[in-house]
Amino acid sequence: MIHVRHDGVALVDRQAAFAYVADHHTVPEWMFGVTRFEPVGDRVRGVGARFDASMRIGPATFDSRLEIVEWEDNHRIVLSSISGFRTLSSWQFDDLGDGRMRLAVDFGYRLPGGAAGRAAGLLIEPLVGTIVRRTEHALREQVSRIS
Repeated sequence: MIHVRHDGVALVDRQAAFAYVADHHTVPEWMFGVTRFEPVGDRVRGVGARFDASMRIGPATFDSRLEIVEWEDNHRIVLSSISGFRTLSSWQFDDLGDGRMRLAVDFGYRLPGGAAGRAAGLLIEPLVGTIVRRTEHALREQVSRIS
């Protein structure tokens, strides 16, 4: 699995930032390329919650069913794909004091093998770092508005 990591510091309340990220309705507002993020079933928070997601990268759209596999209130959320485009992403919120918070993002993905995987790699690999940085930046901007 290929991983892209990025972190940033914002003058924002960690609990407010976590609440914003944990609300599935807000995901398309801050996650670059996400066009759909819908719950599957009644559970929308915590370990076991599942979501159908679509991410547009260039001319391609990638669909996944994601499951929250780790959840620590006000600190960490980890999502793993259980079907579709293979991803593993973590969002960690650390209180730095003085009203500052660090958001660390780790986005991992696995491309399919064969010609399809090579073609997808040509589209995805150059963009993933930019996508993660833009997502983290957009998220800091959005949560700065709410606290």
